[in-house]
Amino acid sequence: MQKRKAYIVTALVLFTLTALLLPGAALAQTYTYSLPQQFIDVYWNADGTSSIDYVFIFANDPSGPTIEYVDVGVPNSNYDMNSVVAYANGVELSDIESSPYVQPGVAVGLGSQSIPAGQTGEVRVFIGRVRDVLYPDDIDENYASAVFIPNYFEGGSISGPTETVLIYHLPPGVQPDEPRWHEAPPGFSPEPEGGIDNEGRITYTWRNSSSDATRRYQFGASFPKQYISEGAIVTGAGPGSVGAVSGFSDLIGCLSPFLIPLLCFGGIAGLVVWGVVSSSRRKLKYLPPKIAIEGHGIKRGLTAVEAGILMEEPMDKIMTMILFGVLKKNAATVVKRDPLEIELEEPLPDNLHNYEVDFLAAFKETSKGKRKKALQKMMIALVKSVGKKMKGFSRKETVAYHKDITRRAWEQVEAADTPEVKSAKYDQHMEWTMLDKDYDDRTRDVFRTGPVFVPIWWPRYDPGYGRAPTGTARPSTPTTGRSGPTMPTLPGSAFAGSVVTGVQNFSSNVVGSISDFTSGITNITNPPPKPPASSYSRSGGGGGGCACACACAGCACACAGGGR
Repeated sequence: MQKRKAYIVTALVLFTLTALLLPGAALAQTYTYSLPQQFIDVYWNADGTSSIDYVFIFANDPSGPTIEYVDVGVPNSNYDMNSVVAYANGVELSDIESSPYVQPGVAVGLGSQSIPAGQTGEVRVFIGRVRDVLYPDDIDENYASAVFIPNYFEGGSISGPTETVLIYHLPPGVQPDEPRWHEAPPGFSPEPEGGIDNEGRITYTWRNSSSDATRRYQFGASFPKQYISEGAIVTGAGPGSVGAVSGFSDLIGCLSPFLIPLLCFGGIAGLVVWGVVSSSRRKLKYLPPKIAIEGHGIKRGLTAVEAGILMEEPMDKIMTMILFGVLKKNAATVVKRDPLEIELEEPLPDNLHNYEVDFLAAFKETSKGKRKKALQKMMIALVKSVGKKMKGFSRKETVAYHKDITRRAWEQVEAADTPEVKSAKYDQHMEWTMLDKDYDDRTRDVFRTGPVFVPIWWPRYDPGYGRAPTGTARPSTPTTGRSGPTMPTLPGSAFAGSVVTGVQNFSSNVVGSISDFTSGITNITNPPPKPPASSYSRSGGGGGGCACACACAGCACACAGGGR
């Protein structure tokens, strides 16, 4: 208690100096920590209230003081303190009160679950009922606007990027083609991921793997007001809806009448550029939204190729993995590398997966255009197949499980103490190692020195293997030792280079632009949600417009909070 009183005294001393510049900020300047991850679920309820579920992963600095309290801002003062529950590392906490630093906000005492220096801890804060959070939509009078600014943290104490995942759960009954998302903040995809939660609600999910936890990000969506109780929409910005930053924002608005238009025009220009870049990125997102709907448990038994689909690996990498798979199964032979031509074995082996059969069938097409379309058809079928297999399972848990397989595969390769064992382990786990985002560099590093004992299927991949002299890539003559004959070898750098460049060669020689190839698949497996005729993209709801702050008609923001 004495330590907590000291914080309050410090806050009072600093408040006068910082209140106008950092409104609502938690004033614990000596604390240093990072926030590797935060997950936020916002439920927009039928009675017009919202429920907010925060999960913070704090990493205290090795030299930082123990994190004993966490302050979390709430959208306005009209929240039910009795609905607030909190947990630290899965243990329910009882020390919950109004925050002395964040107004409005709650303070959570971690007690025995305080986070010492150099340690990591999970803090979950659930605010069950917040009123006066929905406002009239400024485009369609039949719609309600739900705008939310998540809790943000004190600058100077927190460092490093934060993976942020924010999920809107729209009111029960809202149909997929009815809601409209608002313009997303920079760093987040302009189009949220659509889905359905376990209550049957429509969800919008925004993600940013490197967000700034000290920054105010604004999210929004609108939906027909028929799905919420009559009278739940706030028709004016009353005292309860005004947040801690409203006074400062209003002052700026009065003193600088030209500032807002300038910011708006500048923002529009920036958003045009952002939209072009984001549109290009979206072409590579080929998973349908239903795969992203979180179920429960891990889906085991996926092949490396199917796991790659779940991770949304680039499609040229996926198809290169399939190519290596059919070569290893003795189903085909590469007869020409540039452009890629393969010869099928007749009859085909019985142990092929459906996508491998479709892959080989595509290479029967002699026309490059027809072959490309056949490969797109094969990938569409593969994406849909993975979607069916994932029904009822958690994508997040399943991805983590298969990433661990990749990690362990690389560990076995890197831990091998002889070239023979290293080569055998790489051959055994090749497709799994390719799922590592740094597989190209790791492959080159692993085989930088020493020979590689080439796998038995290698001649089916390299048409020039064992033929006329090819410089450093020429295999050595098989030798006989005490343990019997060994496989031919290649210099490690030549082997690694041939494997790594396989993906680039596949893209340039078979499908051309990987973005265009993937967009032909995305348009079927993950098309943009169909907006109503009056759909729009904008920065705020209600009367906020470009200058939307906590006091705007459409805002329900959480002001700054933090660990202390």
